[in-house]
Amino acid sequence: MTGLAGQRVFVTAGATGIGATLVRRFTEAGARVAFCDVDADAVAAQTIGTGHVADVTDEAAMAEVFKKVEAELGGVDVVCANAGIGGPAGKIEDISLEDWQATLNVNLTGTFLTTRWAATQMRAQKSGLILLTSSTAGLFGYPFRSPYATAKWGIIGLTKTLAMELGSDGIRVNALCPGSVTGDRMDRVVANEAKARGISEQEIRDSYVVGVSLKTWVTADDIADTALFLASDAGRKISGQAMAIDGHTETLNA
Repeated sequence: MTGLAGQRVFVTAGATGIGATLVRRFTEAGARVAFCDVDADAVAAQTIGTGHVADVTDEAAMAEVFKKVEAELGGVDVVCANAGIGGPAGKIEDISLEDWQATLNVNLTGTFLTTRWAATQMRAQKSGLILLTSSTAGLFGYPFRSPYATAKWGIIGLTKTLAMELGSDGIRVNALCPGSVTGDRMDRVVANEAKARGISEQEIRDSYVVGVSLKTWVTADDIADTALFLASDAGRKISGQAMAIDGHTETLNA
């Protein structure tokens, strides 16, 4: 893919999981990459890109990160608003307000703060790409995961709105919608959901692919493949899309 070398990229939650893979893959493609993450130990362990420790829900802390990234990169061409948490699993009547708010704060408010900064930077240069990490859960209802699904639906609404709002300034906005991604994070999600539903973890894992046409989970590199395509010259006309990378989920209710 052409057009990636020299791009200035910023990734939230870039020290582990999908975020770390985005940092690695953009760097391998010749981009200059900075990232932030709430996990100080993971940031210290990351040897690729320039890392900063910050909570995406902390407006003041993120403002400091943004200043540093502007100084390091001289601007930004691609912003991956990737930070998110799985939130609680359980019946709606068992979800606490604290857990509900925490899930929306990280997944949705953190994304808002990041995209607000990205829009300011990109309007000035009349170009840029903003990638928001939603989920297949942002395309379907998701029983026993109501805070997570609500936040991920909100991200798609934000994507569609910002694509319209920013398009005249040459800025593209798309949502990445991963399905079940292999890794530690989904291991924790599976364990929590199995406990909430009173069934085995294997039953949960099996249920995640029953409603998928390709009968498979996906990897963080599958997500990065799509991100790099959208940031390349080949993706220059794609905006306002919620792009599912999930083997085609037919239903989440299997």
